[in-house]
Order: sequence, then structure tokens, then C-alpha cells
Amino acid sequence: MDGQQKDASDTSFGPVLQLALRFGTLALLFGWCFTIVRPFLTPLLWGLIIAIASHPVFVRLCAALHGRTAAAASLFVLLALAVLVLPAVLLTDTLVASLKMLSHHLADGTLRVPPPPETVKTWFLVGDPLNRFWLLASTNLDQAIGSVASELSWAGRWMVGSATGVLLGLAEFIIAIFVAAVLMANAASGQRIAGDVATRLAGSGGLGYAELAVRTIRSVTKGIIGVALIQALLAGLGFLVADIPAAGLLALLCLIVAIVQLPLALVLVPVAIYAFTILAPVPAVIFAVWCAGVSLIEHILRPLLLGRGVDVPMLVVFIGAIGGLLSSGVLGLFVGPVVLALGYTLVLAWLQAGPGHHVPPAEP
Repeated sequence: MDGQQKDASDTSFGPVLQLALRFGTLALLFGWCFTIVRPFLTPLLWGLIIAIASHPVFVRLCAALHGRTAAAASLFVLLALAVLVLPAVLLTDTLVASLKMLSHHLADGTLRVPPPPETVKTWFLVGDPLNRFWLLASTNLDQAIGSVASELSWAGRWMVGSATGVLLGLAEFIIAIFVAAVLMANAASGQRIAGDVATRLAGSGGLGYAELAVRTIRSVTKGIIGVALIQALLAGLGFLVADIPAAGLLALLCLIVAIVQLPLALVLVPVAIYAFTILAPVPAVIFAVWCAGVSLIEHILRPLLLGRGVDVPMLVVFIGAIGGLLSSGVLGLFVGPVVLALGYTLVLAWLQAGPGHHVPPAEP
């Protein structure tokens, strides 16, 4: 009798043990794979986003090249590198040149700071201390620098760390472009796998969620990231033509401000005011008009690019940009808004879909 109970117990625990071993093995395998892929996760994700957003353009390239997928992928890589990397290299050169010139003037004592305007004293909160420091710098620059030596040391370390992060982000951008080209060259199999995964996860409504994900990625990429890139490139072009110092750093700042959905005037207005101190009146006015146009162009481009997609609150984009920047560096600034907007849209669609209802298909 005891032997029969023991056999029954072994029989009942056998399937449970086998199931636990299977799940444990799968968890170990997935965890190991994630650990291996983790250093490349951000550029791979950004490459996937670029591939989804740029696939219509890739289809046109294939048609223009008579269906030669490899040639279209190679042309896409060259165009993407020309559009994204070359401006970054040019703006970086201007930043390095400005820093070299500044260090040269500091070394030989030829750097001169003009006295502050009288209106600086009237500025709220910061007017009086800023006026005193500015006046000291205009009369005795060495003493002014010595009074803020600790702050300058911290700022120097921060700038070195930021420059390293920017270079790493540029390298990840290049990797993401090649990843996107490979994914688009194999788009048919990728779409089939994505559809199978979506169906496995969400049943018969999985394809609807997959289409919604594609629409969201394309909408946010074009309406938020695309507009910010256009504004940053136009602003950087204006800085280069006007010979504004540290044009690369200012263009990068414009990009960050535009992505987090803050007014670009926060950067352009001070630069335009500074331009009136170094340029003749007519070029300064032209530069100010250019800055005003760059700041306002988002109100024209964003409705055209974002209006046909899905409605994503700007707060979601803001949190995604800041969170992505803090967690993944420069590249996270681009990936964060897209991923958070995608999660927000899919969760909202899942909550709004009642029993038996699925996500509506994309509009033609």
C-alpha cells in the first residue's frame, strides 16, 4: 500500500518537475541571451525604429533600382550617413576649433570680455550677481576665473564626460544605420516573424496591435524626432554661416531642447542677442530672422508629419526623452520618446478594446 502511494506521488510530481526544469532552462537561456545582447540593445532598438520609419523610402529606392535590394540597402546607408553623420562631424569641428581658439587666447592673455550692458542689473534674481561677475571679467579676467575655479573644474569634467557620451552616441548611430539597412533588406521575413509574435501574444487581434505599433513608431519618429533634427540642422547651418562660436554644441543643445518639446527660443534668442554684439546690423538682423523661422517651423512641419499618425501627449514624449537621455545617453534621447509613446499607445488601445474587439486596421 505504501509503495503504491509512493508511486502515485512520484507520478504526480514528475510532470511538475519536468515543467519547472523546462521553464528554468528557458529562463536561463533568455537571461544569458539578454546579457550578451545588452551592450548592443540601444543601437539595435534604434536600428529597428529607423527601419520601420524609413521602410516606405526604402521601398521607393528598391523600385528605382529595379528591385535590387542589396543596392538599395547600400544606397540607404550612404544617404543616412551623409544626412546624419556629416553634419555632426562638421559641427564637431567647429566646436573643437572654438575651444582651441579660446585656450589660445587664455594662454597668451589676449582674451577680452566687453563690459556688461546697463540693463543686466535689472534682470530678475540673477541681474546683480551676474553684473558684478561680468564687470570683474571685463576688468580682470584672471581674478574672475579664479573666483569660480571650482565651478569651472566641475564644468570641465562634465564637458569631457558629455563629449565622450556624444562620441559614443555617434558610434551607436552608425551601428543603428547598418542594422536598419539589414532589417529593411529582409523586411518580408521580419514582417512575418513580427506578425507571428504579435498573434502569439495577443491572439487574433495581434496583427491589429502590430499595425498600431508601426503607425506609432512612424508618427513619433517623423513628427517629433524628424522635426527636431530638421530644426537642429537649420539652426546649426545658421550658426556656421554667422560664425557663432561653439556652433556644434549649440546645435546639439537645440536638438535636445526640440526633442523634449521645449521652445527652441530658449537657445536661439540668447544666441541672436549675442550675434548683435559681434555682427554688423544687417547680418545680425538676417540671422535673427533666420532664428525666428527655425523656431517657428515646427508649427508647420509637426501637424503635417504627426497629424496623420496617432495622438501622443507631449508629456509622454518629454518623459521618454529625459528618461532615455538619463538611462542610455545621447541615443536614448531618440529611442526613449518612441518606446514610451509606443507603450502608451498600445496599453491605451488594449484598455479601450472591449471583449471581442480588436484594434482597428490602419487607414489607407
